[in-house]
Amino acid sequence: MLRSCGDLSCPTPVYPLLLPSGVIQLGVSMDTLLNQWLWRHEYWLPPGITWEDMKETEDFQYPRPRDLLFGVPCAFLLTALRFVFERFVALPLSRKMGVREKYKRKPSVKPVLEEFYSRKGKHPSEIEVRYLSAECKMQIRQVEHWFRCRRNQDRPSVTKKFCEASWRFTMYLISFLTGFVVLINKPWFWDQQEFWTDYPYQPLEISLYIYYMLQLGFYSSMLLTLAFDIKRKDLKEQIVHHFATIFLITFSYCANYIRAGTLVMLLHDAADYFLELAKMCNYSKWKRTCIALFIIFALVFSITRLFLLPTRVIYSTYYSSMLIFEPFFGYYFFNSLLMTLQILHFFWAYMILRMICRFIFTGTVDNDVRSDVEESEGSGEENCTKSEMETKTGSCNSNNNTVSRKTQDNGVGKINNGHSKTS
Repeated sequence: MLRSCGDLSCPTPVYPLLLPSGVIQLGVSMDTLLNQWLWRHEYWLPPGITWEDMKETEDFQYPRPRDLLFGVPCAFLLTALRFVFERFVALPLSRKMGVREKYKRKPSVKPVLEEFYSRKGKHPSEIEVRYLSAECKMQIRQVEHWFRCRRNQDRPSVTKKFCEASWRFTMYLISFLTGFVVLINKPWFWDQQEFWTDYPYQPLEISLYIYYMLQLGFYSSMLLTLAFDIKRKDLKEQIVHHFATIFLITFSYCANYIRAGTLVMLLHDAADYFLELAKMCNYSKWKRTCIALFIIFALVFSITRLFLLPTRVIYSTYYSSMLIFEPFFGYYFFNSLLMTLQILHFFWAYMILRMICRFIFTGTVDNDVRSDVEESEGSGEENCTKSEMETKTGSCNSNNNTVSRKTQDNGVGKINNGHSKTS
């Protein structure tokens, strides 16, 4: 909050938030608590400036922490909208684009193995396999085969991955277009020195507030659905990224770093929708379109996050701001969040570079190593053939490793080779 609002005499915002009275009273109580313990001007404002210096008038409205409460219903609204979108828009779209599911043969009913799978783990050790083999009166290969096929049943379907990518593509595109329309005529879009013109006495515009709530609601909804989404290899990095982004949105709004915050959000959205669209094409087996979109994504990602963000935005927030005021806690906190995001950008750039190298040497782009290779696919797709089910010798396909086994058929050795799976 940019001034004390512990009493009820605070001027009514120029744009009402249409929140229930109980929520507004909760916001007032939160304002009082934050002013006493957290939002001390010594922490968040440059030296010599207090919240009282930024009193609101009928013509000027400044950001207040309680305004962010509107992000909570936005998050739940977007979460509900996502399920409707995936059911009635993304699912029919996946069929029209030719998304097909691979047949997954169900393993035989084995209560002992099922109980072990549910309670103790999906990958039993060699000793545990031997124990289960003796208890179920099955061969070791039969037990291994059962677990491989059972894991196959839990793998996310291609349709589910397509629907998730469709939702993220839609939201990233809407966020980017919204931010572009809002910022295209703003002076700080072209000159980042304008971040600090008249700071912190920069009035809040309704268009900027709407843009902030859209971003805050979207990233909050992504955290709400994280437990139900497909688990990916960079899950930990994604969690750190979402939390850092939410903290960045929240702090930049409350401390009136809105000019820098809006440009950071725009630069992030510029590349993401290309990636999600490339995933959709990959799931639909549109390989050439997928490769073209991925190349565009890599170029936009490099320009926006590896060049413009550090050289324009972070340079301005870290160096140019010090030409106007002395360092303070909020300055260090804001730049720490930006640097956290930048470190994640270098991590993802490394993964993208690996994928580009794979394309150069192999001529194909099988998986999105940045974020679309699910954690469960580390051991590869494990589809089992009918003959394997009949003989119960158990051999399953692998994504990362070619699995070869020799079996005897009338004295003649045969080799069953795995085939790589595209996500």
